[in-house]
Amino acid sequence: MSNDVAISFEDGVTKIIKVNQYETVMEAAFKARINLPSDCRDGACGTCKSFCTSGEFDPGDFIDDAMTEEELEEGYVLTCQATPESDMVIDVPTTSDIAKTSASEFETEIVDLEFHADSTVSFTLSVDKRDDLAYLPGQYMNLQVPGTDQARSYSFSSGPKVEKTSFMVRNTPGGAMSTFLTERAAVGDKLTMTGPYGTFFLRPPKRRMLLLAGGTGLAPILSILEKIADDGTDQPIHLVYGVTNDSDLVGLDILEDYTKKISTLTYSYCVSNPESTAEQKGYVTQFLDDEHLAGGDVDIYLCGPPPMVDAVSKWLGDEGITPANFYYERFAPKGSTDDDESGAPMSTEEIKEAGDKVSAGDAVSSMETGRLSFTHQDSMAHLEARTGLELAVTELLMGRLTDKQLEQFRRLAKNVSTVLKGNEIVDAEEFGKLNEEFHEYLFILSDNPAFLESFRRLQVQSQIVEALKNGGWIAPEVDQEHFELVDAFENNDIEAARRVLRAHSEHSRATMSKVVPHEV
Repeated sequence: MSNDVAISFEDGVTKIIKVNQYETVMEAAFKARINLPSDCRDGACGTCKSFCTSGEFDPGDFIDDAMTEEELEEGYVLTCQATPESDMVIDVPTTSDIAKTSASEFETEIVDLEFHADSTVSFTLSVDKRDDLAYLPGQYMNLQVPGTDQARSYSFSSGPKVEKTSFMVRNTPGGAMSTFLTERAAVGDKLTMTGPYGTFFLRPPKRRMLLLAGGTGLAPILSILEKIADDGTDQPIHLVYGVTNDSDLVGLDILEDYTKKISTLTYSYCVSNPESTAEQKGYVTQFLDDEHLAGGDVDIYLCGPPPMVDAVSKWLGDEGITPANFYYERFAPKGSTDDDESGAPMSTEEIKEAGDKVSAGDAVSSMETGRLSFTHQDSMAHLEARTGLELAVTELLMGRLTDKQLEQFRRLAKNVSTVLKGNEIVDAEEFGKLNEEFHEYLFILSDNPAFLESFRRLQVQSQIVEALKNGGWIAPEVDQEHFELVDAFENNDIEAARRVLRAHSEHSRATMSKVVPHEV
């Protein structure tokens, strides 16, 4: 008997390994040629400490220096000791490169191509070595556009056990992939895809679920429904599907089929165009009932464009509803007619030229996944992961910053101070933004896209804003430590920088512990 364990790395790469009975996660990972962080392999050092986001396990033997009982209760796990008792998902505080693995590349062939409407295209691919493609329902792949050097990110619309994989994408006039699909693509054409990526995926249903899809954001929701149909659940599930125009409504027949396969599933749809013939005109937030929200005892999965994600988040805040979990995937064109809906990442040179003006949305692919409802253990794990990344980028950059870059680094530290008054945060949203700019600056300068993307995927800024949205206490040492880190870089003192970053991590954790509730 074996269990599937999904290992999620900081750079978005996910690897799924099979762990046999009585086998530890680390042993199975090494057999799969994945080098997880390790040292003692005996539960004594804590080097392999990771975070279990779902699943059951026997923690094995360990000492307090490696992991405390409190950390175990929060969800931490030592991969050198833990043996799975069910399928698991584990967040590992390192990148796939450091683990000596990477996203896998697959050769595929188009076996079906369907144009639902002017705005939507579906296609199905047969995959060479299909057994090697393991993904979680809701994740996405990067697909190479044939005949170009460009790639686009698309979510699976098919479940992980389906033999042939399917995608449902928006047809954007002038977009690289859209042009290929509408003008050149034919059954039998070859495509290369890489992945899987993303933290938007189905967790084991433990409570009522609310699924929200905007446009072709329906694709990963369909993948999730396929998995639920296979596994079964007694939890209520409601889907609200929103589009702009009547012609954008696709897949209603598929949803109807799923209501027959999943007895607890209901769905509705709405069209925002006031001239629509649909019964429900408007936006998804207008059609969320008290029953669907269950007073916050609900897991929300949302996939759609950034304005939709932001609008739903704001609406929940205005209504005073804090869902148990809120997972999202958002996508948007970069703003050029030469781009598809998934957008495209900026080059390293564009990032460096933009300097402190670059935003997270511009610097990496606009296919972004994450979580907007943050529990105590998420915050602690993400802060700890951020410190690991900052220690690494400090090693890389110490002694290499120019006088101009050091001046900007100090200026960013001063900016953070402007929204602090003693140990109080004056403006949580502005603090989150300015604090993020300070911590992000070294990653922008590192000329290492993997570092930058790993840092941004932690979503620490969003967690800070969510936790401190009504103002809050901050450990008084946090502000001064920003300046001490700049001092260390100016003095080329790597040991001082390490001490500051470790102390800063403890004080940041103390701050978040005051305001982020423990999950019950």
